[in-house]
Amino acid sequence: MKQAEQNEGLKRKLGLFPVTNIVVANMIGTGIFVTSGLLLADLGNPVLMILLWLAAGIMALFGAMCYGELGAAFPEAGGEYIFLSKLFHPMAGFLSGWVSFIVGFSAPIAAASIGFSEYFFRALPGIYVLGEAVGISDPQNIRRIVSVSIILIFTLVHMRGIQFGSRVQNGLTLYKIVLIVGILIVGFMFGKGDMAHFHQAPDFNFNFSGWKTIGLSFLWISFAYSGWNASTYIGSEIKNPTRNLPLSLLIGTGMVILFYVLLNILFVYAIPNDEMQGVISIGGLAMGKLFGPGWGSIFSLLVSFALFSSISAFIILGPRIYYAMAKNGHFFRFASRVNPKTNVPYIAILIQSLIAIILVLSGTFEQILTFMGFSLGIFPILSVIGVFKLRKSGQSKFIMRGYPVVPAIYIIVGVVILCLAFFERPLESSIALGTIAAGIPAYFIFIRRSKE
Repeated sequence: MKQAEQNEGLKRKLGLFPVTNIVVANMIGTGIFVTSGLLLADLGNPVLMILLWLAAGIMALFGAMCYGELGAAFPEAGGEYIFLSKLFHPMAGFLSGWVSFIVGFSAPIAAASIGFSEYFFRALPGIYVLGEAVGISDPQNIRRIVSVSIILIFTLVHMRGIQFGSRVQNGLTLYKIVLIVGILIVGFMFGKGDMAHFHQAPDFNFNFSGWKTIGLSFLWISFAYSGWNASTYIGSEIKNPTRNLPLSLLIGTGMVILFYVLLNILFVYAIPNDEMQGVISIGGLAMGKLFGPGWGSIFSLLVSFALFSSISAFIILGPRIYYAMAKNGHFFRFASRVNPKTNVPYIAILIQSLIAIILVLSGTFEQILTFMGFSLGIFPILSVIGVFKLRKSGQSKFIMRGYPVVPAIYIIVGVVILCLAFFERPLESSIALGTIAAGIPAYFIFIRRSKE
């Protein structure tokens, strides 16, 4: 019986290369291509903006170091759900999975798919005519249909199994990396930019209002870095997890930090400060400034396809959390069902994609993304606190360098950023806290059903 159950579960089939690709793909998503213009509108200073991108990257790297030790000790599917459940209390783990279920993965899938449609139609606006030809005159509805179609396509891809899905993921991630490296090389070597753009902004006022702005900006940038913990969600499917899981986190996060800082330097190099502020499709504008309007359209098309990698990675990762929760009786039981042929949690994949589609069609995903950074910022802090408990219990199998300074810095900075963000945006932050609180009665309901 035990052998049969094992055969029906998740299999360890992924080596270091595909797992690192999943980390990179999960991190490099819509954030880097839509955030910088909005950040500069609030900060006003491009140098400060780039320093915040670097600081948030270092925080992500510190988090990855801590999660490497946690993941090596508990190489199971579920990420924070497993860490918090085993180190503190099952309810703490449930609440992290609860937030992931509502906003952690479904919302980024919706955002990335809509980001694809925005960039795609920016590059090829003539396609709107095809929608009008079949009776769809509203451009927003046309973009929504395209966004939903992309979600459905990648849902079907990952229903076929982790090995096939990981091969698709590897190809998409390599494409994205090649695209970014190509943009950086061509942009700096041949683009017509100006380093004087770095000096076109007024000095930043570091009063309490300024620090609140910094806190909120840091939270938004942290959303762009989210995914540095990606491989911990698929710990049950990683070969030699004690080695490959920590390495995938460190290598993937380090690569993304380098890409993000260089891309932002390129954006500032390409675009004058006043023209950059508030622009969402910042990448297309940058390429248009460096090489002419035609190149802006080409780059927008390339970015739209690069976002496939993020959609694919989120569809891989999220269902592994719901699978782990359901196996422990903390979620709907059908989420733990694994297809005996493909060895994937197919019901969980379908549920997540359905929620993402609802968000796309309802248009509420922007409100969710506003408070997503706050709600998702709480549980990594709690998990990193768990590193201290892990060391005391003697369960560590991968010894992280920098202990206890690295986890202490992550915890302190993380708490300060959440407090500053709360003062700056109390409504969205309160909604985030309310979402977490709503998970408490849900936990007891699932526990009671599990006992029955």
